[in-house]
Amino acid sequence: MSKIADAFKNGKAFIPFITCGDPNLETTAAAVREAEKNGADLIELGIPFSDPTAEGPVIQEANLRALSGGVNTTKIFDFVRELRKDVKVPMIFMTYANVVFSYGAEKFISTCAEIGIDGLFLPDIPYEEKDEFLADCHKYGVDLISMIAPTSAERVAMIAKAAEGFIYIVPGPDVAGDMSGVIPKLKSIADIIRENTSVPCAVDFKISTPEQAKAVADISDGAIVRASVVRLFEQYGTGAPVHVGEFVKSMKEAL
Repeated sequence: MSKIADAFKNGKAFIPFITCGDPNLETTAAAVREAEKNGADLIELGIPFSDPTAEGPVIQEANLRALSGGVNTTKIFDFVRELRKDVKVPMIFMTYANVVFSYGAEKFISTCAEIGIDGLFLPDIPYEEKDEFLADCHKYGVDLISMIAPTSAERVAMIAKAAEGFIYIVPGPDVAGDMSGVIPKLKSIADIIRENTSVPCAVDFKISTPEQAKAVADISDGAIVRASVVRLFEQYGTGAPVHVGEFVKSMKEAL
């Protein structure tokens, strides 16, 4: 059974995103440990892909750096297997359907379960096509994470009722960076989710400060931070882990 629910047991969850292998897996491992030590409740690990369509330029560049360093899915599985000798915080993989298909869906998902990955987030798989992976996820006890963007209330409710692990809320591609204008829209989504499921929800919205993290956590069950974490690897390279730890600490304290 997944441990994702544990991430939401003690107040608002803070969820940092880290691209595996940027700039190398040793640095990724150190960053994960720093994140856990400084209060991360769940860690989202990105498996690099050559065409990461759901990403902005910051994470696209991180994918390219990781791939140019020779990272692949098998190496990442071995890396997580080693991490799990001491890292206890729930972890999920974020990647794309082609990565899973090319490895073999059942083999990929069963390996996730074997190495201690709690959930799988595939942003390019719409709700209507999730059954392609759902049976294997249920067979091996890996939660298939649902994503909800601004859409009709009926669709939000439909996705929420079938959700497991936690629900990943995004504001949509057309939303600019004005937090004050986005919060009411995100709150309305979170309210519909709560009317239809007890599965927790967390918001991913261009969060770069503790105040922004608190704002989205106030209307949901947690905050997801992606680009601001990845920028630390772009800026500091192999020296990034200590800065990741400091960043996570400041965010968690704000929640």
